Amino acid sequence: MSRTSKVVLGLSVLLTAATVAGVHVKQRWDQQRLHDGVIRDIQRQNRKKENIRLLGEQIKLTKQLEAEREMLLAKGSQKR
Repeated sequence: MSRTSKVVLGLSVLLTAATVAGVHVKQRWDQQRLHDGVIRDIQRQNRKKENIRLLGEQIKLTKQLEAEREMLLAKGSQKR
């Protein structure tokens, strides 16, 4: 085998190995991004549930406050 063909073969093997390694690294990176996306979605869903629960509490407290305010206004108007 001539020296040129050995160099070409060596470069081909090196380039092929680098390509395979690069593809594996990219696949791992893509898989990690997908996994992170799932985690973010779960966190987002949990935040949404918590926000809905807090909104329900706020609505309930607002109704209680309005009822108390109306009772106080009614008592105040009866005293006059």
